[in-house]
Amino acid sequence: MAYMVPETMPRKATAGERLLFESLRDYLPSDYVVYYEPEIRGRRPDFVIIGPDLGLVILEVKDYTKGTLYQLNHDEWTLRNTAGQLVKTKNPLKQARDNARLITDFLKKDSNLVQPGSMYLKFPYGFGTVFTRLKQEDFIQHNLYAVIDPQFVLCRDEIDPEHDHFSSEVLLDKIYEMFTVWNRREPILSHEDIQAIRFHLFPEVRISAEFKPPVQHQDQLLLSLHNIKTMDLHQENMAKQLGDKHRLIRGVAGSGKTLVLASRAKLLAKEHPDWRILVLCYGIPLSRSLKLMIDRMLREPDDLLDMMNASNTGIDASHIEVYNFHEWLRFQLRMKDTDISSLLEKIERQEAIVPTYDAILIDEGQDFEGEWLRLLGQCLNPDTQSLLMVEDRAQSIFRRKTSLVHNIGLDFRGRSKILHINYRNTAQIVQFAWDFYQEHSQLKSKIKDATIDGVEIIPPQATKRKGPDPVIRRCNHLQEELAWVCASIKELHEEKHVAYQDMAILYRVKNNYRESYIDDIRAALHQHGFPFRWVTENAETKRSFNREEETIKISTIDSAKGLDFQAVFIVNIENMPFALEQVEEREVSLFYIAMTRALEWLYLTYSGESTFTQYLDDVLESRSKKDDRKQFG
Repeated sequence: MAYMVPETMPRKATAGERLLFESLRDYLPSDYVVYYEPEIRGRRPDFVIIGPDLGLVILEVKDYTKGTLYQLNHDEWTLRNTAGQLVKTKNPLKQARDNARLITDFLKKDSNLVQPGSMYLKFPYGFGTVFTRLKQEDFIQHNLYAVIDPQFVLCRDEIDPEHDHFSSEVLLDKIYEMFTVWNRREPILSHEDIQAIRFHLFPEVRISAEFKPPVQHQDQLLLSLHNIKTMDLHQENMAKQLGDKHRLIRGVAGSGKTLVLASRAKLLAKEHPDWRILVLCYGIPLSRSLKLMIDRMLREPDDLLDMMNASNTGIDASHIEVYNFHEWLRFQLRMKDTDISSLLEKIERQEAIVPTYDAILIDEGQDFEGEWLRLLGQCLNPDTQSLLMVEDRAQSIFRRKTSLVHNIGLDFRGRSKILHINYRNTAQIVQFAWDFYQEHSQLKSKIKDATIDGVEIIPPQATKRKGPDPVIRRCNHLQEELAWVCASIKELHEEKHVAYQDMAILYRVKNNYRESYIDDIRAALHQHGFPFRWVTENAETKRSFNREEETIKISTIDSAKGLDFQAVFIVNIENMPFALEQVEEREVSLFYIAMTRALEWLYLTYSGESTFTQYLDDVLESRSKKDDRKQFG
């Protein structure tokens, strides 16, 4: 079953397009990607197929009947429309061919997709036409193959599974034949190649890319793009299929919720340049990272060659406001959260006016209080009702006590989506964090199958990457912890080539009456000559947070929400659950959040006792027994 983008057909699609969509979805290999009507450089080919052993195929779909066709030649067709009038159009095969040439000429600008020393793509491409209401016998009877080669034609009986002569093998073979030059062989497109093609053709899926300066090669400008990152196909579908009005996305940690939200902001800004758009989250560092992500997406041009044009400014960002919630209150409403109740009462009595936004997007929505959401509901344009909220209840710091219908006045039943695949962390980190959460959370009864609409806690069902197990280290005191942390940082930087900016040290408690933990952390890093930034020192350091600064980041756990790093060190874990925290469930969520900030390497250190460190001791003991069994078994 091929992966379809979008996952379902829009209402405007014709019956013939729906039939072809379902046949391609059900009968092409599962590692094929099929796009329906993607916008590519101002054109919308009906279908684009990408396959690792195929290459690229463009299909033009026509629902013509025998009565539609009037006069045909290789270049131009005269058709009779439903009103009986004669209209002229380009030969459908020429339409498909022109779309294919437009696309492939564009892809040739990436030297990584071109054969070395030539101007030819390193993979084949083809094009063809699909006539959903004409059978092969119709083409033979009316001599239609004289104006369009059978190699480039699929007829109704070749795409309709209900037809007696339909064969999935024939369907695939016919698609394979739609090439002017091609030999069937082993995979010709790697995963990276497919990602690169998608990156070029569908700019809304871009996250980031580093590119070398362009060079002249045979009078042709080539772009060499590296480290291309694209949205996962499910995330891409999510951003495209959200539709209008209000939507809710629930997802596990690392499933790309923030990425979907940022992509949605770009799509709205592109489609509605006059809209006023508000993007909110809870933490200040996340708001800075979110703003950078959205700004980068907005600057990303549709044509990659515009990257070299300094005058290109991308999509206008002036109508998008990105804040953490309390900043928005302070800057836009000139108030504190303690004044919200009074303001809501005034709004109800029509004694106050609040700003109106055509779209509101909320990240980490699980941490927004009911009154905050009620206020935002008052700021939402009632004509658009375009509100997107993404959340993960397993990362909830503050439990919401009332429903979204009560808070915002919007019913999300039937308007919610679920992201249950973790892409951020390795399988080992995901499993480790989830095992802990299941062991300690009081919400076990609410952990359900992620396919159920309205689920409270979504278990991560799969992950894409493998890596080392999280490292647990029990020490005698904090200085021993920090010595081990610094030795690990040195090893990661020198042997694994992990940049300092891709490392973070997270802590729960800054100090106690006997000791300043944060002073010890900074002193240890300074002693080893490591560059570092204490992100959560004060409000100013939070506001000036720069994820790209070449420093190790030191942060509280809750301020790290929404961020991720290649390597994460969680120190002084015996302070969790924090003795002064009355709701232990919050501590469980915080530790789960902390562990899922790590992309590749997770280090856990402690030198005291708590229920959490006892759990980690049990894990160490279990690992030791397993190693003994391997050694002597």
